[in-house]
Amino acid sequence: MQGKSDKHEAAPSAPEAVASFAGGRSGLMAKVTNLIYGMPAVVPLFVLTLAVAIFGILLGDRFLSPFALTLILQQVAIIGIVAMAQSLVILTAGIDLSVGAVMILSSVVMGKFSVDLGLPQEIAIICGLLCGLICGLISGFLVAVVKLPPFIVTLGMWQIVLATVFLYSGSEVIRSQTIAAEAPLLQFFGKTVSVAGANFTYGVIFLLLLVAGLTYALGQTAWGRHVYAVGDDPAAAELAGVNVRKTLISVYALAGLICAFAGWVLIGRIGSVSPQSGQFANIESITAVVIGGISLFGGRGSVAGTLFGALIVGVFTLGLRLLGLDVQWTYLLIGLLIILAVGVDQRIRKASL
Repeated sequence: MQGKSDKHEAAPSAPEAVASFAGGRSGLMAKVTNLIYGMPAVVPLFVLTLAVAIFGILLGDRFLSPFALTLILQQVAIIGIVAMAQSLVILTAGIDLSVGAVMILSSVVMGKFSVDLGLPQEIAIICGLLCGLICGLISGFLVAVVKLPPFIVTLGMWQIVLATVFLYSGSEVIRSQTIAAEAPLLQFFGKTVSVAGANFTYGVIFLLLLVAGLTYALGQTAWGRHVYAVGDDPAAAELAGVNVRKTLISVYALAGLICAFAGWVLIGRIGSVSPQSGQFANIESITAVVIGGISLFGGRGSVAGTLFGALIVGVFTLGLRLLGLDVQWTYLLIGLLIILAVGVDQRIRKASL
């Protein structure tokens, strides 16, 4: 009797051991999933670090020199700034296809008002910034108040703004020599400052300050929490007391203003005002946002991740160019990264439910 009793009591020990082993595995995966969900910028930062290390090994000082690394920053500065605007919109579960066109229109307004109309360059710049702000306000109103889909609204705005650019400018380029003589302030963001042997343009510095400012605003202010809440679930956010309309309008307006600053930086980067420059900034900004870990479904991600996403594109572009490979390899790798990033986002969302 005693033996049977001992045998009966010992029986549950085997399943208990198996349960402990299975729990250890699921616990590790849960920790990784929670880390990525809570800090989406970790993945693009890892990819960026890995890409820099690989190209550094293959190219040595040709890639790891201060000149090459700051060149990457200069090349991604404009797209990085536009991607900050795109990040805000996508965080609210929207999308803005007009960011590139708004950037170009703002730069054209600055150039035409200062050179053709003879307005003081400061007034011309303010008019350009207001132009971007108004475009954002219109999109925000149509999305938040009229309740039109963001994709349709910004697709229409893209066509309208781009047509306005070519009609107003006559497809004419204002040369850099003309701007330097009559409105040198427009080229301000193209000036450089040397730090430890590396040359940073004011455009790059503006990008870094913008990332820092938006990171604080999104993480430490009520407005930032409202942006995430609206992107996660607008109905629940409204029930919680969030003014969804006001938040959406403010996001699109701020995005338009940021795009206008990108237009100013664009002039500094290329030296001239060209209606043809930056026409694909909308697609390139979405690429940076997606690779940077911001969910296309809204409510999750960070602008720091977007910066890493833009830098990944810049690293691949320069690294493959220095290796002498065809530019199409860059598009191929970026395309794979986009699909991979969306796949990871989907898995994380399912695991977090």
